[in-house]
Amino acid sequence: MERREHLDGRASAILLACCLFWGLQQVLVKATLPELPAVFQAGVRFVGATLILWGWCRWRGVALFERDGTLWPGLLVGLLFAGEFAAMYLGLQYTTASRLTTFLYTSPFWVALLLPLFVPAERLRGLQWLGLACAFAAVAFALREGFLHPEPGVSARGDLLALLAGALWGLTTVTIRATAVARVVAEKALFYQVAVSAVTLPLLSLALGETWVWRWSAFATGSLALQTLVGAFASYLAWMWLLVHYPATKISAFVFLTPIFALVFGALWLREPITPSLVLALALVAAGIVLVNRRPAAARA
Repeated sequence: MERREHLDGRASAILLACCLFWGLQQVLVKATLPELPAVFQAGVRFVGATLILWGWCRWRGVALFERDGTLWPGLLVGLLFAGEFAAMYLGLQYTTASRLTTFLYTSPFWVALLLPLFVPAERLRGLQWLGLACAFAAVAFALREGFLHPEPGVSARGDLLALLAGALWGLTTVTIRATAVARVVAEKALFYQVAVSAVTLPLLSLALGETWVWRWSAFATGSLALQTLVGAFASYLAWMWLLVHYPATKISAFVFLTPIFALVFGALWLREPITPSLVLALALVAAGIVLVNRRPAAARA
């Protein structure tokens, strides 16, 4: 299976499209919360995504249930993935979509710190570490604002849930790349994640005492359709394909663009405040993206 050491134009275009939708996605989820409870909303999304992905694999002839040594690591990947989305959806109840998305994208820190222990080829160089340091400073600065000078609709609980979601996302990526799951097709790797989420998130919703709502407005129906078809199926299938063919550290750092899109969509749609601290944080994130994806001089020659 061909792997490339750097992001090419095709990978960058796919990542840009994914980041654009993911920035919108957090705003879409938050806008739907007044109608549908958080974890219930996530559970419906992944039940639908599991059925769609299963149908896609049947149509494409992709084997999902053959024995290939990936069952246990696949289940672990699925549990980490489900935990990420539980934390993300719950966090949106306590903070703005733009802030949550900024903290969610701390995932590359975990990838960069842990993945080289298992995959030496993923080791970062000096300037790339500096890029991650810029992003870390951005998150710390924004987190300080949430604790000391919270805006209306913002609480430390939301920030911490977003950080937990980012850590679980990073651990999901590391587990995929460091285990046999990295050797399976993207559809099967994604199936582990959506199928486990389809089972665990509804159970978590019941445990939290959420009310399951089945009479949906046209907006809620459209929101869940987008979250399921574009978010949980198409964009994540593209993400899994990228993880198989390109270095995970560079992919994970590139998606720091998503908080910028979330900031724009949150301000335009939900009238979320754009604070100087958050703008500075996003500027540092952008600098981190440039540095982490910078090629060595020998590779550019």
